Amino acid sequence: MTKSQAMPAQKTRIQNQNEQIILDAALEVFSAFGYRGATVDQIAIKAGFSKPNLLYYFRRKEEIYVAVLENTLEKWLAPLRSLNPDNDPIEELSAYISTKLELSWRNPAASKLFANEILHGAPHVGKYLKGPLKDLVDQKAAVINFWVANGKIKHIDPYHLIFAIWAVTQHYADFSVQVEALIGPKPELATIKQAVIQILLGSL
Repeated sequence: MTKSQAMPAQKTRIQNQNEQIILDAALEVFSAFGYRGATVDQIAIKAGFSKPNLLYYFRRKEEIYVAVLENTLEKWLAPLRSLNPDNDPIEELSAYISTKLELSWRNPAASKLFANEILHGAPHVGKYLKGPLKDLVDQKAAVINFWVANGKIKHIDPYHLIFAIWAVTQHYADFSVQVEALIGPKPELATIKQAVIQILLGSL
């Protein structure tokens, strides 16, 4: 094996920690100033790194931005990946909805940043959406179809069910101002989970 063919070295714990510090800082900066308004200098200051040190981990602003979005997606998709065709579908889908709601609820800045990227045509994560995301959704659509075929839930289009789950679970983060204006500044997450699960799964 030549040097150019060698596998990339595994990241150390410190490298992983530093990357996460940078991504957390970048999320705050991008949320405050948008992609165009944010600068690498601002992200470096927020993260407590020198600019050259930050650029050791990420070469340019777009790379940081894409990493923030993909990091958000990976966290959101982890519970979707865990859908088990051998378990009860209502329990599996309820757990997914509950976890997805909590992830958006706990980090609304990430949810809003991702929504803004999609509203602008996904110029930075389009390949991810058409590649890894599509592959995963196709796999989980097959799981839902398996449950339908085996009479475990009523017939439903799996893709539109997944879209509905995404839309509702992210609504409470992306439109938090509207939600709080209508039902109060501190709606109970447990109450939201119960209502959303009943609405989305009650007819299955």
